[in-house]
Amino acid sequence: MASEEEKLKAIRERIDQIDEDIQRLINERAGQAQEVARVKLEAGSEAQFYRPEREAQVLRTVRDRNAGPLGAEEMARLFREIMSACLALEQPMKIAFLGPEGTYTQAAALKHFGHAVTTVPLAGVDEVFREVEAGSCHYGVVPVENSTEGVVTHTLDRFLVSSLVVCGEVELRIHHQLQSKDAALCDIHRVYSHQQSLGQCREWLDANLPTVERVAVSSNAEAARLAAQEVGAAAIASETAAEIYELNILAASIEDEPENTTRFLIIGKNGTLASGEDKTSLLLSTRNEPGALFRLIEPFESHNISMSRIESRPSRRATWDYVFFIDINGHIDDEPVAQALEELKKETTLLKVLGSYPKAVL
Repeated sequence: MASEEEKLKAIRERIDQIDEDIQRLINERAGQAQEVARVKLEAGSEAQFYRPEREAQVLRTVRDRNAGPLGAEEMARLFREIMSACLALEQPMKIAFLGPEGTYTQAAALKHFGHAVTTVPLAGVDEVFREVEAGSCHYGVVPVENSTEGVVTHTLDRFLVSSLVVCGEVELRIHHQLQSKDAALCDIHRVYSHQQSLGQCREWLDANLPTVERVAVSSNAEAARLAAQEVGAAAIASETAAEIYELNILAASIEDEPENTTRFLIIGKNGTLASGEDKTSLLLSTRNEPGALFRLIEPFESHNISMSRIESRPSRRATWDYVFFIDINGHIDDEPVAQALEELKKETTLLKVLGSYPKAVL
């Protein structure tokens, strides 16, 4: 009868063989990615190497065929990194994000594009848009809404004046950590964080630090940077920010809602083909008259199109004039969506398709 050591040796030898096969196949896949790049460049037209719809289809297939024991999302994340490394052989990409280093927006960028891209931190949402518009970065990642605190108005307002389109979306579960150079809660007299994060942790702060000053700053990573320089200060930020700025985590997962999730948009210059599971974001305006809003959304109902979000913002064109940001299920190339948009033209004073893009996979 084989001893325990003999059984383990046999298992380890099998693992070594599997690792060798995996490495060989990954390199074979990378070679095929290089061949794709060669074919695209030989075609003579301006090559588009990153194809959001193709990547979404691959990741959905990986997720749906997964048989375990690894979870479907974990398997998809592994493939995301393989795809990221292979794409870097075709075209190394620069991705702008709302910085500084260590923000949740950077985490969203890496979740969507993988770690083989270069992430470029910028100080504001408007700067992310400008860098992509100028061609200095291939794509940008910006926050658009949180499940508990609502929309990020700076992002919506920028779409009013930008020519960029939405190419994808990322949903990121947000876990806030209270972090500081100090070692105890009783030492804290000021808390820095983004306004959204302060709102997402309001109940915890009221219960545990009711008299402490709360200071809103441009990002959670900026909050961590400030806390690292000030005795008695703390930040609400990510675990990554705590590592970057060498802060102690005084309390973990202090968000009031366990399912707290932020949605981010991928912005770029090129539209995206249909992937089979898509969303379309629209910017609409209509006349200020009775029944106008009803007529604005009626075409979606008549064509059996689900509307997942509607937000109003001042148009900046006239006093009390508003525009509506609407998300619907489907792609502009889908016949029901195309028909609904054609009908909408009769009811709108402004109709701008911000983009059709794959629904978040991971």
